[in-house]
Amino acid sequence: MKQIFERILGINVQFTAKVEDFIKHSGAKITYTKLPLQNEFFVRSNDLLFEQGINDIQIKVHDWDGVPCFFNAGERSTIPFDIFSASFYLLSRYEEYLPHVKDIHDRFPPLESLAYKNNFLQLPVVDIWANKLLIKLKERFPDLKSRDNKYTYNSIIDVTTSHCYAHRGIVRSFAGFILDITSLKFKRVLQRIAVWFNPEKDPYNNFSWLIDCHKKYNITSLFFFQFADYSTFDKNVSTNNNRFQFLIKSISDYSIVSLCASYSSFHNTDLLKKEKKSLSNVINRPINYSRLRYNRVDIPLTYRNLVEAEFTDDYTMGYTHEMGFRASTSFPFYFYDINLEVQQPIKIHPFAVHDYALSKLKSIEEINAKLDFVYGQIKNVNGKFNTVFSNELLGEQGVVDWKQLYENVLRKYHV
Repeated sequence: MKQIFERILGINVQFTAKVEDFIKHSGAKITYTKLPLQNEFFVRSNDLLFEQGINDIQIKVHDWDGVPCFFNAGERSTIPFDIFSASFYLLSRYEEYLPHVKDIHDRFPPLESLAYKNNFLQLPVVDIWANKLLIKLKERFPDLKSRDNKYTYNSIIDVTTSHCYAHRGIVRSFAGFILDITSLKFKRVLQRIAVWFNPEKDPYNNFSWLIDCHKKYNITSLFFFQFADYSTFDKNVSTNNNRFQFLIKSISDYSIVSLCASYSSFHNTDLLKKEKKSLSNVINRPINYSRLRYNRVDIPLTYRNLVEAEFTDDYTMGYTHEMGFRASTSFPFYFYDINLEVQQPIKIHPFAVHDYALSKLKSIEEINAKLDFVYGQIKNVNGKFNTVFSNELLGEQGVVDWKQLYENVLRKYHV
């Protein structure tokens, strides 16, 4: 209720279970139950919000004026479905508690989601529902006051590998050199040698360019640095490297710097706390925001671990290889732990676009069309457009000019 009314629509709400209090209230009011009292604004409730634990719920998706919806409420309800149960189902990631086959990185597959199967993954349906609800409420209660939200764009930069060749130590550099030769990757061999003589030419070293772009378009940006020991999936520059630490400090002068938690810390809270403290010591500021390596989220354990490590905000809610809205919203929301029946003190900031989802598209025209569609959906609800790009992909050369694409994103979508 608070997410829909207060955070999305800007309407303060109060709750009562007393009929006499409800009847004597003279302002806008809603009954949320099985049967209406009189002829008031009535939303017939599904059983979901009155249950405990997880049940295997059969869902049939319907249509509400061209927008997908579910939990049909019948003819007597003012709106045709239980918007509150449906929103809770999506925001809580209820389906991720249910048995499912995880991918190779222990992630929930987007193709298994209700949104993907019913073709609304690229629609922030919770936000759309809320705005349609507001229209219905104002038809019934013309004096109802609401706060207009303002569309915002935020750029999230993943830095899990700050440099491709530079600052990697003699052993790792020589091993990479031999591997490139044996793999006949002669272009990389030449590039590697050039960087050894001039580390500033490292293809991943595009940080000054990023800062300049963000200044040019007045962009709010967040840099998430991995600051972890070397492992199979964690291959950043050594945390003891002075140049790497200086880079992080210099970025923190212009942007928010936070932690991209390592692959190894996924189920290791002690290691997560260690990485958080180490990065905090480098920038001499508290680290409050997190992202998880490869967008690995195991609900609800991941968020319990982040709360234990004293993170206040997380930016991992989204899919790496599919554009759209994993929780069907563009607005930040607080995570609700269904097993514990408690709202956890961590705010989730969903992202709609990951650069690796764009990399699988076939042409720049297709990429622009997909981006324009998602932007339009968020702009229509005055939501929050978060994109995730990595300095690695921005340093790659391929069919897509990633730097040009990124600057076009900033130019087109920052307002």
